[in-house]
Amino acid sequence: MEPSPLKNTALNDMKIIKDPRQMQEYALARRVEGKTIALVPTMGYLHQGHVSLMEHARPAADLVIVSIFVNPLQFGPREDLDVYPRDFEGDCRTCEQAGVDVIFAPQMSDIYPPEFQTEVSVSEVTRGLCGAHRPGHFNGVTTVVAKLFNLALPHKAFFGEKDYQQLVTIKRMVEDLNFPIEIIGVPIVREDDGLAMSSRNAYLSPAEREAALSLSHGLFRARELFEQGEKRSPILQQAVREAIREHAGQSCQLEYLAICDPDSLEEIEQVEKQAVIALAARVGKTRLIDNTLLSRESS
Repeated sequence: MEPSPLKNTALNDMKIIKDPRQMQEYALARRVEGKTIALVPTMGYLHQGHVSLMEHARPAADLVIVSIFVNPLQFGPREDLDVYPRDFEGDCRTCEQAGVDVIFAPQMSDIYPPEFQTEVSVSEVTRGLCGAHRPGHFNGVTTVVAKLFNLALPHKAFFGEKDYQQLVTIKRMVEDLNFPIEIIGVPIVREDDGLAMSSRNAYLSPAEREAALSLSHGLFRARELFEQGEKRSPILQQAVREAIREHAGQSCQLEYLAICDPDSLEEIEQVEKQAVIALAARVGKTRLIDNTLLSRESS
């Protein structure tokens, strides 16, 4: 297969690279020139949360690469791969406006050719939370991210804290496999009413979107209790459940709600210094995740 030509755009000479070999050659050449590279991995349908990642990456490196690839390995057999929202032209405009240098947008057959048979697996931090409910999901995440690291060759990579378990998993993989990459977490970006930004929010009807607000309301209520001195995880979890029930009734069904050590993701009975409250819920047919960090240092 011949490499796809680079495509230049008008606003900032942004390049679009589709061929993995050409992406790697381009990144290698920039490294030889002494350039630092930042990578923002995405599945596209970009929103302000993704833009925040780009805004953090832009001053941190000479070149910012955004990957756009809907990764089939991280979707289960009954999940939303076929209907996952896509808008490549809109994504290109968003990246241009954010000052991105390169979009890497490979085809699935180039990332996973027919003979592909290798998987990257991180064991312990993927056992609970989303990992317990989405078998194979994190193996798909770590496999594709490892490939993206080898193709874009970044010095730094930026991930959103909304996907908190993913962030912890990537950090673990990088440390365990000695990738020379700094992993940087970027805080959750929320709508004005508190809803965590997500590409899957596009699935929500107006009524479902209103019900989805109960997730952040519950997390914020628990955080307020913690800041007032409550340490017991069962009490904090009950505050989340009550807020969800009050706001959404039966319209929002919790899949899990856990208070965990922020590094190991092991569940804890009492918060002494730091913890993460993480949840996943079904609102209609849409699965949403959210979390908030608890820290005595900030209370």
